[in-house]
Amino acid sequence: MKALINDCSLSAVVAGFIATVISYAGPLVIIFQAAESASLSHAVLSSWVWAISIGSAVLGIGLSLRYRVPVIIAWSAPGSALLVALLPQISLNEAVGAYIVASLIIFLVGISGAFDRVIGKLPAAISAGMLAGILFSFGTGLFVSLRSQPLLVLAMFISYLLVKRLLPRYAVLAVLLVGSAIAVASGQLHQEALVVGLARPVWISPEFSLAASLNIALPLVMLALTGQFVPGMAVLRNAGYPTPASPIISSSALGSLLLAPFACHGLNLAAITAAICTGREAHEDPARRYVAGVAGGLVYLLLGLFGATLVSLFSAFPRELIAALAGLALFGAIGGALAGAMAQPDDREAALITFLVTASGMSFLSLSAAFWGLVFGIAAHLLLGAHRVAQPTSQPAGLAREEVAR
Repeated sequence: MKALINDCSLSAVVAGFIATVISYAGPLVIIFQAAESASLSHAVLSSWVWAISIGSAVLGIGLSLRYRVPVIIAWSAPGSALLVALLPQISLNEAVGAYIVASLIIFLVGISGAFDRVIGKLPAAISAGMLAGILFSFGTGLFVSLRSQPLLVLAMFISYLLVKRLLPRYAVLAVLLVGSAIAVASGQLHQEALVVGLARPVWISPEFSLAASLNIALPLVMLALTGQFVPGMAVLRNAGYPTPASPIISSSALGSLLLAPFACHGLNLAAITAAICTGREAHEDPARRYVAGVAGGLVYLLLGLFGATLVSLFSAFPRELIAALAGLALFGAIGGALAGAMAQPDDREAALITFLVTASGMSFLSLSAAFWGLVFGIAAHLLLGAHRVAQPTSQPAGLAREEVAR
């Protein structure tokens, strides 16, 4: 505890807070859509929000403290989107049974260590290209928001540039404060939508069926491993953290397993929001950035307890504010990923292919763009330079230059 207090910094706390807020901004809306499509009760929806929030909080805090790395855990956004179409066709009890099956499979993958062996052979430029592709839409989303909220977005953008020039560690905090102040002053904060209420967990007895396992469990496993854990580990690797994937995957699967009867569809390593906590904006010293993971977990815990309040809060603020906040908070991560992708001339074309496929957002055979970006990038890497030795992922060239600069 004393070490945590000594390592604590405002910039790291703000990074964790922003990462958690963005985690809720889009993915939570998808969960509401899934609940509405399946005609789930408000009590079950509240339990769902409670389960994913408490699970993300406990795992994020525990893993960040254990490994001294900013580990951000979140629920599967692609998995939530999958459930929008599948939940109306299957009972909630069978869905919970499928969640348990998926968690068990992911747990076995985690403890086997197979994931570590695969990710350890991934060229640094390709993993950086995949990360840049994942973050690309968030960067462009900032400027797309100009069309509907020019004053709000421009004020946030200018504030970012000015504070970045003077006090770079607090640029994102300034953006949040300016955006919130403008939203309140211009009457865009819908205060009538705000309510205060605690979330209550609801037990749902699982039922197991082959149909649910094939239609829900297996797709959830593929989406979690290829669309969440692969880019999530790439974020940590590109930031220079050699933390093994096995304990993170197995711990996340175990948490998902325990919370599945309360409607939790799956917890996994975050990628997009994790990038906010692993860069210099969180802290100049990489060894002190784990505080952002702890801070984000505490925010998860608070918001999870007040589930009803959380729902109303996101409906009260304009969505353009969240989009602009996400884009600006990820500027550093996008720039670092692009630099890492282009750093190795031998892998530059393969990294570019990875970036373009991932940024396209395409989906094929129910597998995410991040997965296909990885497939096309590795194929290009092998075909264009099979005779070359792949660069290790643990120390990308961009990171090496950053360490020298320190």
